[in-house]
Amino acid sequence: MSTMADERVPNTFFQAARAVFWSFLGIRRGAQHEQDIVRLKPAHVIVAGIIGALIFVFALVMLARFVVGHAT
Repeated sequence: MSTMADERVPNTFFQAARAVFWSFLGIRRGAQHEQDIVRLKPAHVIVAGIIGALIFVFALVMLARFVVGHAT
């Protein structure tokens, strides 16, 4: 249940990043998801998603280089 005070709290980029992180993992509560839809700014979510995707791809590339470098 949300109150008026909850709706007036300004959202930061870090809240959007946290929501995107948990969404990448696939672990979201229904209530939190509904709250994020109402409160988060779409621009913050888009930027956080792009940054999260870049970090994920970078981590995969580094893991692949590590595995291939130690395989020989």
